[in-house]
Amino acid sequence: MKVAKFGGSSLSNASQIKKVAAIVQGDKDIKTIVVSAPGKRFSDDVKVTDLLIALYSNKVAGIDITDALEEIIERYHSITKELELSDELVVEFKNILLDRLENIKQHDYLLDALKSSGEDFNARLIAAYFQTLNVDAKYVSPREAGMIVTDTPGEARLIPSSYKNIEKLKNYKEELLVIPGFFGISEDDNIITFARGGSDITGAIIARGISASIYENFTDESHIYAAHPGIIDNPYKIEEITYKEMRELAYAGFGIFHDEALEPLYQENIPVMIRNTNEPDIEGTKIVAEREIDPDIPVIGFSCDEGFTSISLHKYLLNKEVGFTKRILQILEDYNISYEHMPSGIDDVSIIIRSSQFTGNESLDNIISDIKQQIEPEWIEIEKDLSLLFIVGLGMARQVGTVKRVTTALAEKNVNIRMMNQGSTEYSMMFAIETKDHVPAIEGLFKEFFSHTLT
Repeated sequence: MKVAKFGGSSLSNASQIKKVAAIVQGDKDIKTIVVSAPGKRFSDDVKVTDLLIALYSNKVAGIDITDALEEIIERYHSITKELELSDELVVEFKNILLDRLENIKQHDYLLDALKSSGEDFNARLIAAYFQTLNVDAKYVSPREAGMIVTDTPGEARLIPSSYKNIEKLKNYKEELLVIPGFFGISEDDNIITFARGGSDITGAIIARGISASIYENFTDESHIYAAHPGIIDNPYKIEEITYKEMRELAYAGFGIFHDEALEPLYQENIPVMIRNTNEPDIEGTKIVAEREIDPDIPVIGFSCDEGFTSISLHKYLLNKEVGFTKRILQILEDYNISYEHMPSGIDDVSIIIRSSQFTGNESLDNIISDIKQQIEPEWIEIEKDLSLLFIVGLGMARQVGTVKRVTTALAEKNVNIRMMNQGSTEYSMMFAIETKDHVPAIEGLFKEFFSHTLT
């Protein structure tokens, strides 16, 4: 029994939806599909989710919403028309949006309700289309599926007891269940979305809840690559990668699979297969619990994520001062700021934070002021425009000299390493570098570790 999730590029228009229908009809093991909102139809197009966010922005700014609303409705109308579906669907979609715009007064709940509509409408539409193909398909809302989540707009987390509800989906008699991704329902009956890209999370939750044998994630790519194909021509195609390795790479910018979606699958050892809607016969990258390690490929991939700030503190005999780190973290908590990494020495500590968490310079300035007052460091250094570069691979723990190969490759590209951090497991290394060095760093590392794979 499979769960298949189809991303926005797979559902961007009627012709893509027809491809999805052919895939599902051709594989009788697919009993449940999770769908995203329609994505871009061409490079300069706008995703439906972004159109819904624009609708929200107009509403809260007091700007006329007519054009924004009609643009969304027209996207769905173009799909239903080509699929020869009833116009009643589009009328229903418009009424739902108008109702939410009129009756949800709290801004963060309104934003989540509007954002979720892209996936929700697509699921209703796709279930209706399957029915015209004589497939016994049923639209199942997250509420009906029992997906109860925390009441934290934009950052939903599934309440674990929900899995008992989701398990009941196995008792449905329909041939195919169609479930919208990206959102759940809080105990207060609010629509709450996961983080952006959260349809992957929904798919993983459903796969775990019904004990699927495999979770197939359909996108516009057949494989995960060792490096971003926008940087490296013909990068190495990864055939198999572990949950742990994928988690590290996804965290640092591998957009093909959401990093939070791995947790439910990892817990139940459900493998993931990355597949391409446009080339469905290709078996792509498989994400598994364990894999064989090729000694010639100790590193499985590199990823680099931009938009970080570091706060570095120096204080003599810092290592002797009990509670020093706790006080720093308490200051961050007071400002609702999370940190990504904290490399440290005996007299120094650096805190790496996503810059997007600072609401302008005032927030950062206030944090620095509190640190100076409460911690009394000898000096503080702030460095902005940093990127975090990750080198990942289980084979690194078995080979001597990997760090030397990495640092040499970066030095040859004149990349200045600002910080380095490596966990005790030795399958991941993190380097903080200047954002301007992002591309040359990836180029240098790929040449060092994968030049022998190029033909």
